[in-house]
Amino acid sequence: MHGYELHHLRSAELIRQAEHDRQAREAVRLRRAARREAAERSTEGAATEEHTSRFRRHRQPRTA
Repeated sequence: MHGYELHHLRSAELIRQAEHDRQAREAVRLRRAARREAAERSTEGAATEEHTSRFRRHRQPRTA
């Protein structure tokens, strides 16, 4: 009986942990989607404007 109860306690704990992990992944996914959407909105208006009028100077590659 004792082993059976331990099995059910462990199973319930694993189920709770899996649900917590699912919620955490969902929160991260929603934050990424919101960040991506905000970035798209900010680039829509800036797409017609040039950031700088200077030409970019190419840098020499660094030596090892």
